[in-house]
Amino acid sequence: MSEPEPDSDPEEKIDSTFRNGSLTAAGIILGFSLNFIGRWLSNPNDWSRIDIIPMVVLTVGIAIQVKVMADLLARDSLIAAKYDRSRRLFLIGLIIVAVGIGIALLNDILGLGSMQMLG
Repeated sequence: MSEPEPDSDPEEKIDSTFRNGSLTAAGIILGFSLNFIGRWLSNPNDWSRIDIIPMVVLTVGIAIQVKVMADLLARDSLIAAKYDRSRRLFLIGLIIVAVGIGIALLNDILGLGSMQMLG
């Protein structure tokens, strides 16, 4: 039986430049998400109860994206398993934000909400 070398790391790591590229892409997408919700919130129209649904969905998705940004900025994010978990979680947050935008657009198209997105 061979024992692991004393200088070998038991956990696989990713290259920091690869993680930095992912961090940049996640930051840009998070910026777009925050910009969208900011513009939507600053809409001067009155809110209705139906507008709460997409707002909650958007907030949850953005909160997940912010959590992933914090995880990617941590020192241990170079561990491949943690990086992969963060990447999957970011994609989930992105999908949730897209669903929230879709619900808001659907509300606008159907005339259900007061917060118009299309003008």
